[in-house]
Amino acid sequence: MEAFLISTGLVALGEMGDKTQLLAMLLAARFKRPVPIILGVLVATLVNHALAGVVGDTVARWMGPDLLRWVIGGSFLAMAVWMLIPDEADEVEGGTARFGVFGTTVIAFFLAEMGDKTQIATVALAARFSDLWAVVAGTTFGMMLANVPAVFFGDRVSRLVPMRVVHAISAAIFALLGVLTLLNVGRFF
Repeated sequence: MEAFLISTGLVALGEMGDKTQLLAMLLAARFKRPVPIILGVLVATLVNHALAGVVGDTVARWMGPDLLRWVIGGSFLAMAVWMLIPDEADEVEGGTARFGVFGTTVIAFFLAEMGDKTQIATVALAARFSDLWAVVAGTTFGMMLANVPAVFFGDRVSRLVPMRVVHAISAAIFALLGVLTLLNVGRFF
């Protein structure tokens, strides 16, 4: 349960103001069809984060516990710094005639998540926790917690949530996890 809850919280906070959340708002404003957009976000996130989780789990098996602790701790600290760099929404190219709203959303979200903060966080969390599926479920749930309101509220969400504060809190949490991991507090490994 710990892997699920930590993964959910980190990704939900990390996703606030992220380019994929902005993409969700853009898709909602453009297509005005929330259900296929939400389902597309879910499918793209499940596939992307499952792949990222497998990579993290595999990396954890290859490295010894000491090296893994330093890699994960450093990754969390890098994520803390990355959280302070604002994202911009990427333009959605192509129309819905070819793929439909659902297909367009799946493709756009999958591509937008490649190398994104939440995908990298999923790799690190999967390496940190031994329960791969709890991490994937948690990171996916965190993505949905952040993106479903963005779909329903569009650009209103960005006016209600001070993004600098959310990014600062997310960065602090990632930094704390990085330091705790590097210091081996709580016998993480």
